[in-house]
Amino acid sequence: MKLDANVLIIGGGLAGLTCAIHLGKLGHKVLLIEKNQYPHHKVCGEYISNEVMHYLKWLELDIELLKPTHITKFQLTTINGKSINAQLPLGGFGISRYAFDEFLFQKAKQNGCTIINDTVVDVKYKADFFDVSTLTQHYTAKIVLGAYGKRATLDHKLNRSFINHKSNWLAIKAHYKGQFPSDLVALHNFKGGYCGISKVENDTLNICYLVSYETFKKHKDITTHRENILFQNIHLKEILVNSTIQFEAPLTISQIAFENKEQVKNHVIMIGDTAGLIHPLCGNGMSMAIHSAKIAATLLLSYLNNEITTRAALEQQYIRVWKKTFSNRLFFGRLLASILKNEKLGDLLMKGLIKFPSLLPIIIKKTHGKPLTN
Repeated sequence: MKLDANVLIIGGGLAGLTCAIHLGKLGHKVLLIEKNQYPHHKVCGEYISNEVMHYLKWLELDIELLKPTHITKFQLTTINGKSINAQLPLGGFGISRYAFDEFLFQKAKQNGCTIINDTVVDVKYKADFFDVSTLTQHYTAKIVLGAYGKRATLDHKLNRSFINHKSNWLAIKAHYKGQFPSDLVALHNFKGGYCGISKVENDTLNICYLVSYETFKKHKDITTHRENILFQNIHLKEILVNSTIQFEAPLTISQIAFENKEQVKNHVIMIGDTAGLIHPLCGNGMSMAIHSAKIAATLLLSYLNNEITTRAALEQQYIRVWKKTFSNRLFFGRLLASILKNEKLGDLLMKGLIKFPSLLPIIIKKTHGKPLTN
């Protein structure tokens, strides 16, 4: 059989592009299919932990060219106005997906990756090869990676278990101009959700929040919900009132699922949010996507070089390493989210942190990893 690619990646977000760059750096040709044109905005917190910085440098990605903000401080507030501040154990940087994805896109092409603008509608595995169908074409590949985001129609085709469960979360994001420290990432709680705020390049303020649909639907639109719910947090109200939106309208996504997902389904290896999603309040989703791409690329190279001799062994090793790396973070993220969305429990947590502020960096470490080595 004549293959179109040894490795085909579905989705060109952080995980898909990073994996393509890694494989391309070491001489392997990759075919990547992405439904959207670059550059484009995405609903995202746009904060990246420094745990991936050494790895990005190894990929020859000079992040400083994008003029990111350098973030070292963290603020947490509750609905009733309590606030606590801490130093971030590793720190991170703020960069928009509009700029960062375009940067990765150009690097992937430079490394020899073929990128096609199309939508994958089905993936079939037969006799040790894949047939990938898009709206306009069919492709054959030896290995397929799923990097198409939080949820997609393709999840139905693959019969993934989580896709049949209704999710109660809605995310809303926009860029603003306003006064805010460039070295700070803040998490502001409100009834039914929480809002992350930090600056990205060009002195732009990214405001992205997650809200339960049950809470949101009681209000007729985003503006009404903001004025009646988000403004109850005085810290959040002050920022929103004094900032000017830079988008025509906020971006929204719904049906965000935080439950367990399969890391391999029908022999497709899932990376990034497609494999598992941490609660945005943990601020580590972008780093996890990049880290998962490194795990997949490293194991794929061993498989392509016949150091891992069977597909079953490749899949088993990927699942094992992925779970060892991320399972505890995901569990702690879910636990933290359940505490903070309960007003009484959230208040008790804040009282404890105010009394023992050294606990906050420990909590942050629970949702982050150690710096990646090459």
